[in-house]
Amino acid sequence: MRSRMKAISVSVAAWSAVVPGWAAPGSSSEPALTDEGRAIEHRLTARREELAARIRASAPATDAARRGAYRAARERETHARAQLDRARSELDQLGEVRARLDEARNRCRRAEQEIAAARRRLETATDAESRRAAETALEKWQADRAAGERELQERQRAFEAIQSQAAALRERVSVLERELSEATRAVGAALRETGLSAALGDSRLDPMLVEHAVLRAATPRRLAAWAQQDAARARRLEEYLQDVPLLRVMLVADGASGGRYERAIEIYDAILASSPRAREGVLQRLALAVALVHAEPVKQDNPAAATNAPPFVDPVKRYLQFERAFLNRELDPAFERLEVWDLRWVVDGDEPDEILEWGRAMLREYRPDHVRNPDARWRYVGIVRTDIPYGSQDVKYDRPHLQKYQNILLNGGVCGRRAFIGRFILRAFGVPTTARPQKGHAALVHWTPDGWVVCLGANWGHGWTHTWYGRDLDFLATTQARALGAEFLRVKRAQWLGDAFGEAPVYGSSNATTAPGFWYGVSLDLQRMMIEEAGARRLEAVGTELGEADATSDVAADGGAVGHTAAVSVDSTGAIHIPAIALRRPGPQSKKILRLKSIPNGAQIHYSRSGPEEPFEYEVIAPRGGRYRLTAQVAVASWGQSFQLSVNGASEAVEIPLPETVGRWGWTDPVEVALRSGTNVLSFTRNHPRVRGVSLKEIILSPAP
Repeated sequence: MRSRMKAISVSVAAWSAVVPGWAAPGSSSEPALTDEGRAIEHRLTARREELAARIRASAPATDAARRGAYRAARERETHARAQLDRARSELDQLGEVRARLDEARNRCRRAEQEIAAARRRLETATDAESRRAAETALEKWQADRAAGERELQERQRAFEAIQSQAAALRERVSVLERELSEATRAVGAALRETGLSAALGDSRLDPMLVEHAVLRAATPRRLAAWAQQDAARARRLEEYLQDVPLLRVMLVADGASGGRYERAIEIYDAILASSPRAREGVLQRLALAVALVHAEPVKQDNPAAATNAPPFVDPVKRYLQFERAFLNRELDPAFERLEVWDLRWVVDGDEPDEILEWGRAMLREYRPDHVRNPDARWRYVGIVRTDIPYGSQDVKYDRPHLQKYQNILLNGGVCGRRAFIGRFILRAFGVPTTARPQKGHAALVHWTPDGWVVCLGANWGHGWTHTWYGRDLDFLATTQARALGAEFLRVKRAQWLGDAFGEAPVYGSSNATTAPGFWYGVSLDLQRMMIEEAGARRLEAVGTELGEADATSDVAADGGAVGHTAAVSVDSTGAIHIPAIALRRPGPQSKKILRLKSIPNGAQIHYSRSGPEEPFEYEVIAPRGGRYRLTAQVAVASWGQSFQLSVNGASEAVEIPLPETVGRWGWTDPVEVALRSGTNVLSFTRNHPRVRGVSLKEIILSPAP
């Protein structure tokens, strides 16, 4: 979409420059209207009322009898849905009893796993401190197992007591579901008889519809307060309200946050002034998405120690950050296909721009297999199940100099923190995502080429979103209808007609607290009819079992680097270079030591945090015997990590502390080891508490001076 707009000169150094002379972000105050402002407000109000009258006079007409039949069918469906909702609510209460039983079983299962791990650490402990730590852990988890077993018995009794009710209630829900399905089919048939579906395919009313919808949402008062500031803004407002293609694209994308179209204009113009590339293709759509989302300032989540950091996300910098990433080919391959509405769910994050850059670099270095995962449902977000441990015990170790998402990688968390970092890493790679909480649990949903999918939570129908669609099924419905392209405009036109008739906006039919007016009802029924006719597929949730549990195994998400080979070499200084992939053992089938293809090239290994400890070895031919200084290039997820190195079967291992790199490549401090001339075997283990993931790229042995 190409706009007829002309960019005005706007500084992009900070938000205050993006909106000069305007209220500070987060402020509800607005300038008082001047005489000129009151005149603009009066003119815009008159224009809005004129448009509403003309739209009502020109609205698609329907036969009174058919319109009445459609209304009656909708009322029957509403009644059937209310009955079904009540029955499902009762059934959900029974389901909660079952869920509590499953939680108790999981608690016992985890306690057993931790007890086994503590016993292994106790058996292999080599010093008093390690033994004490293992004994403390063993005692803690044995007590937790005892408490869990008592809890399991209580919940088992409660579950058995309700089984007789559950069967009858499930049968009632089944009957009511059939009744609702029949009522819904009747609504669709009645709507087809009205002929409104075809009428809403006509674009002739669009100039009036979109201008009125913007005036209604933005309000003449706010637009006048903005336009009165100078002649350039007044002219810009006139241009904007006449730009039908731009207004339509904005409205189809759900408009400016909070109705702040005046701020959206400022931001969009500032982006156009900052980058010539923002005028076409996906980058123009990106610019519009940023302008719409950040019309209401987005609070920035800064590190606790960064007391002078900007309190709000700079929208122009947010755009430029994604533009650079796109041009550098760092974003998901499907990014170029996304529409403005999709991109809203990419650019709305609370993270600073440098943290988005960290997220992309971290995953490309630490777990490149997640970046190349052919399964779009788990691409990028797979980091949650492999490397974000479930539990709050380490949250107290969050570093004040690190940002929230870096601390989650460092210390894990329960469902909320895991969903937060899952959404963050998807946004970092340009994948649309939003929160999808459910009762007692946080999850997320995200875009895939085959539709949106729930990740780390229960299936569609068990939660809601923090959007104006409310229930997750209503959010899903708009994604499915939008996938139909230009056909979706019929849904939006019905909504814009509802605006002109003064109806309250209603964007979903699942458990709606407000019954929709005629035209908003038509929009919902038409959307549902379009989805059914298109045969849209609902993707099953993934990672449901991991929502409140830890990963138990790990595999290379892209198939690994099994076929990649590399040889140990010696350079002109006598330094020995060991590619991490040049393993003597274990073999390629190990589930602990993963062979990964690096980005952009080469290979690395990853020592997974899950599963029992497993050593790995290299065979090195030293050109001469003597002392060598060993350093290793590593990407480390957390703190307190180390390797233990034994050379040629020595009983005493050398400790190699690993640096806190927060998932980026870094080098260990040198440690000295003795090699003999000829063949040597280097055996690495990780015999220490709290093992977390580590990626290893290269080991260098330099002759000690």
